[in-house]
Amino acid sequence: MHTTHIKHLRTSPQTTNPLSADTYSDADSASRSAPADGATSSLRALAWGAFGLLLYEAHVAFVPIALALLFALILSSPVEALHRWHIPRGASALLILITTLALIGGAIDMLSTPAQHWFASAPQTLQTIKQRITPVARFMQHLDELRGSADSLGAPRTPARTAVAGPPAGADGLIDATRDALVGSLTFIIVTLFLLAGGPPMMARMTAAFVDHLHAGHVLYLIEKVRAEVGKFYLTTTLINLGLGCATAGVMLAWDMPNPYLWGAMAALLNYIPYVGSGTTLLVISIVAVVSFTSLGRILGIAGSYVLLATIEGQIVQPLLVGRRLAVNPLVVFLALWFGGMFWGIPGILLSTPVLVAIKVIAEHSSQGSALLKFLGPNQGVIEREKKLREFARRATD
Repeated sequence: MHTTHIKHLRTSPQTTNPLSADTYSDADSASRSAPADGATSSLRALAWGAFGLLLYEAHVAFVPIALALLFALILSSPVEALHRWHIPRGASALLILITTLALIGGAIDMLSTPAQHWFASAPQTLQTIKQRITPVARFMQHLDELRGSADSLGAPRTPARTAVAGPPAGADGLIDATRDALVGSLTFIIVTLFLLAGGPPMMARMTAAFVDHLHAGHVLYLIEKVRAEVGKFYLTTTLINLGLGCATAGVMLAWDMPNPYLWGAMAALLNYIPYVGSGTTLLVISIVAVVSFTSLGRILGIAGSYVLLATIEGQIVQPLLVGRRLAVNPLVVFLALWFGGMFWGIPGILLSTPVLVAIKVIAEHSSQGSALLKFLGPNQGVIEREKKLREFARRATD
């Protein structure tokens, strides 16, 4: 009896040793996997940082390609429509591209005369602005003198330094800028033509070569969705901007503003840039009104008229025609504009909105894109306001 009890005491620790060994092995594996996950996150952060630095430093090479991708997405729908009519895709691409470039060139030529007239009178305009703000400038100068007098009390006098004039800037910068513009334009036209001629199958093959975990069919499906939504977005936005430009030109003509069609065209073009475009148009129109007229009521009426038009376009027309599917959080849009401008300047600002729209479309059709979709989506207040607006529009049309 005593011996059996001793054996039981000796064998009981042996039965618990495997459990404790498994527990220790799990803890060791967890402790080893934690540094591995941290190293993977660090490598990803370094890779994204290197990619961003590459985009920033090599913007001369990447900007024409990015603009060509955008134009290919927008113009691919009419090219595919002509291709369905048994017209070769290459001939359709060439026809659509030439027509688009001709329309852009005609619009620039039509607006060049009033723009040149306005820029020719720029010195006189600046002189008029200077005369209008002379009282405010004198007051600010007086404040600066008082602040300088207060700062100079008790401060030791230092001898004035003679500024050394640098060498005059030569024509090398202008030559380099012209060369980069020509090379970028040719690259843009050639890449756009090849993308349109190749069509969605070529883009799907190119994308599938870099994305291994997606099949070519799924990549083609995503490209078709992005192409359809981006094309629909820009078609609707173009129609809205044309309406805003015509309305702005009519209002400026009614107020007897100089060059009213120029300001209408400017309002239509800048409205492609969310928030910043309408703000820039309001600033320019207000300055022109200050220079052209002396009546404060007339100046405020011109600025208020454009604010009313922009409010109707942004709060009523665009939600009804564009819809919530392509609506993006305003903070995300502003950050995209900011970083796009910091990286690529004006092309980055133009590309920020379609990139956000494409990312949102991809997130909608991805199995793991719900979190990104919630991040990019509009606020709940915007959604509720759009529902009420659509309900009101439905009742008005019934």
